[in-house]
Amino acid sequence: MVNRNAAEKALNLIRSRLCNPNFIFRPLCDSPDSNYSKLKFIVSSSVTEACNNSVLLLGPRGTGKVAVLELVLEDLLLEYPDMITLIRLNGLLHSDDNSALKEIARQLCVEHQLVFSKMASFDDNSEFMIAMLRECGLAHKTVVFVLDEFDLFTQGKQRLLYALLDAMQSVTSQAVFIGVSCRLDADQLLEKRVKSRFSHRKLLFLPPSEEEIYRLLDHVLSLPVDSNLPHDYAMEFNAKLHSMFSDERFRQIIDSFMNFSPTVRHLVKFLFRAVSDMDLKLSNLSFENFKSAISSLQRQPKMECLRDCSILELYILVCMKRLEVKEQNSYSFSAVMKEYKSIHDSFQTSDYYSQDVCLRAFEHILQRGLVCFADGRGRIQSTEFRPVKLLISFAELSQGLKAHHLCPAILQKLAA
Repeated sequence: MVNRNAAEKALNLIRSRLCNPNFIFRPLCDSPDSNYSKLKFIVSSSVTEACNNSVLLLGPRGTGKVAVLELVLEDLLLEYPDMITLIRLNGLLHSDDNSALKEIARQLCVEHQLVFSKMASFDDNSEFMIAMLRECGLAHKTVVFVLDEFDLFTQGKQRLLYALLDAMQSVTSQAVFIGVSCRLDADQLLEKRVKSRFSHRKLLFLPPSEEEIYRLLDHVLSLPVDSNLPHDYAMEFNAKLHSMFSDERFRQIIDSFMNFSPTVRHLVKFLFRAVSDMDLKLSNLSFENFKSAISSLQRQPKMECLRDCSILELYILVCMKRLEVKEQNSYSFSAVMKEYKSIHDSFQTSDYYSQDVCLRAFEHILQRGLVCFADGRGRIQSTEFRPVKLLISFAELSQGLKAHHLCPAILQKLAA
């Protein structure tokens, strides 16, 4: 009973950690070469040295751009509580220049307890922003502009970006411009006049390496020995956890995760599924918890469609794969039928059907979304002669054939 109560407390503790981005990203911020350290230096130098800075945070979704930014801002707001004003914009909400500048004016009014005018024009709000930047600079207060989904602000005439960066050219202003985008070429989307006022600083966020993955696993899953949890239970839990980390089977699961999508966001989902499957009676995380978690994470609708395919449909898919291996970028159902006949002639298979039956099977896999037409001619041309292409990868096809309970051995050999 004691172990069960301890397991419930441990489960709640780990879940709370997984829901706290600041806790998750903290161990990745220790290094002086980390993006956290670089970003903190850029923002803090603006606060302490009264200068203007601009930087873009670029990287795939789920790599921690916003989480690291929030961590930096949280630490700096504690360090300089009355010296930072934070203005947040999001390209999904404020990509229109007028609404964005109006939102900046509204947030500045709220921050400094001023009356906000909804009727103010773009020029009025622009003048108000410049005046507020000047006043904040004279008061040694830094204004931090955070533009999430930054690439969406580059659509149109970019009047907002020009107004912001141009205002930051003044000696009296004291501001930091931070753009966050999943597009690595976001800086190339800027107009010449905007680009000339941008500092061209970029911080690139990449998925964690295998070493960092294991550091995160240890950081998130290990229990503290000096907490309200029983000391012996925490020690036993941690010992079993570290023993599992060194198990070759567990390493294969992590390798599989790295091949799937090694972002921090997906790692959190993966761990949440594993922790949720923990058996409270056993009171420890087991290898099976992580195995079921990676299986549920890697579920793909197309793989499930493959399991329901008939043998003839599998033959057609394998024929299409063989044509693509032969670098036939454009092929039709007629070419697939020629390949199907050559397989039958070479291996004398018993699974040979007429062209009409094959055409019905081909139309069936078209409906399933496993293949599609490669042109946009609609119904003008007959199905047999329109170019087609596979919508599943070779690895997915090979894996689906192995999972199919009726798949002939010859098909697995041909798809290898």
